[in-house]
Amino acid sequence: MSVVHRLIGLIAGMALLTGCQVADDTLWPSLSGEDPSGTSGSSAGLGSGDDSIIIAPASAAGLGLPTINAASYGNTGTTVSQKVRDIAGELQVLQAAVQQNDAAYSNQLSRAEQNAQRYYATIAAITSRLQIGTTPGNPILVSQYNVAQTQLDQLMTDVSGFNTLGAAIASNAATSAYLSDAIDATLRLSGAVEEDHRQLRELQDVNNRTVVGVETSMNALNAVVGRQTSYVSTERTRMAQLAVSISNGQLYGPALVEFGTQVAPTALNGDVSLTGRQPLVVIRFDRDNIAYQDPLYQAVSAALQRKPDAVFDLVAVAPAGGTTGEVAIASTNVKRSAEEVLRALSQMGLPADRVSLSSTTSYDAAVNEVRIFVR
Repeated sequence: MSVVHRLIGLIAGMALLTGCQVADDTLWPSLSGEDPSGTSGSSAGLGSGDDSIIIAPASAAGLGLPTINAASYGNTGTTVSQKVRDIAGELQVLQAAVQQNDAAYSNQLSRAEQNAQRYYATIAAITSRLQIGTTPGNPILVSQYNVAQTQLDQLMTDVSGFNTLGAAIASNAATSAYLSDAIDATLRLSGAVEEDHRQLRELQDVNNRTVVGVETSMNALNAVVGRQTSYVSTERTRMAQLAVSISNGQLYGPALVEFGTQVAPTALNGDVSLTGRQPLVVIRFDRDNIAYQDPLYQAVSAALQRKPDAVFDLVAVAPAGGTTGEVAIASTNVKRSAEEVLRALSQMGLPADRVSLSSTTSYDAAVNEVRIFVR
């Protein structure tokens, strides 16, 4: 396969990546016939600068791409020589565009590296303060967190800049393919002398080497875009957990998702029973401001270490004793508490497809409880 045809394949398969987040809805399948209601959560994690966002693969820079002087071609006076002169002129324009795009790539890469360094410096300042302990909702950390969010948005803007540059490089590739076809067609024209063909083959060689440079630049760009898009998406997840850490004034460990493996989404059916099941965690909401987050994180992370593909059933349990009105009020309140626990798990980094939410009543519950079971 020629370099030109290989580059055409790269253009056809080039994917300009963008990052996004989607909030998953978790519905209330009821164990006791209540009407369903909805809730949603965002994923979470802890920022880390151990891995760099930017890698600078080789581009066309420094490859010693050949340059031509279009004025030195098409000088034989034959009917073919004008074609040779036109091709040489277009090739010279293409080379200038390749060099311009390569310089733009280097500049964009430098900006992205500087933005990444600023982001990680801010994250490091936040985590170092949290590691030694601080007050819940420390306004200094909140301000730094907002700065980090803006810096992370800039990293995604850098991806858009790389994508725009990718479109220009793809245009260079298309021009190279066109020139290759034009040279082949001109070689088949009658009325040429040997010097015309020598010049055409020289232009063909220069074009092929230019194609290699364009291909190298495109591969380098795709590598950076793919890596940075993935990393920004991961950092958005980690930033959510960092927000929880700032709110509580203490640093959590790795995001819960990092303990486990990807699993297919599961649903909790309405006929699931609590009978004979041992809960991993029971949170009793018998007073306001229950500090359950840290023990919950420790219990769930330990469960995921033992069973990486674990799925969790989060059940809101209201006391069954009392009047119909009292049971209804308790059921409503415990559902809200369960949604709060679900949000906490999500912010700790547990994906929504690893948790099923339901509600029931029980005579063995003296107060509103949220019970978490492992499957």
